[in-house]
Amino acid sequence: MPQYIRAFVPGGTFFFTVALLERQRTLLIDHIDLLRKAFIDARRRRPCTIDAIVVLPDHLHCIWTLPPDDADFSTRWHDIKSRFSAGIEPGERLSTRRASKGERGIWQRRFWEHCIRDEHDFAHHADYLHFNPVKHGHATRVVDWPHSSFHRYVKNGVYSADWGGTQQAAITRIE
Repeated sequence: MPQYIRAFVPGGTFFFTVALLERQRTLLIDHIDLLRKAFIDARRRRPCTIDAIVVLPDHLHCIWTLPPDDADFSTRWHDIKSRFSAGIEPGERLSTRRASKGERGIWQRRFWEHCIRDEHDFAHHADYLHFNPVKHGHATRVVDWPHSSFHRYVKNGVYSADWGGTQQAAITRIE
């Protein structure tokens, strides 16, 4: 059995990717208000700063900064995932293992985290996160995706509203 080692950095800043188990589902945007409430409730119990976030139909990315004496992001994710799942009508396909453990089949069991090293690393991950709706074809322009902290970043002067160009421009740059 794998031994997962999580970063222990009190007050650290982390980039996360959290995904639905069935990636073709659109639960996260179909139930965006429930997801927002799960985040609010979790942060009320265990505060942290959400520096950046984007929610796509089947996964989300975010950057959090934890309080100075706290390194426990796993409990926060468990709380968010549990509260979101509790608000979703049962009926998803369950593996025998999940059914035997009384688990839901909504989220992938784990999440991916990366400890942000410096301001350049933060900017790189914030850019990646904010461009993700265009990358996955959910929007033609970054500004068109509503479930993103990009709009806060524009308001605060970090990005211009036309940052990231268009999907076609991004494809042209890659080719």
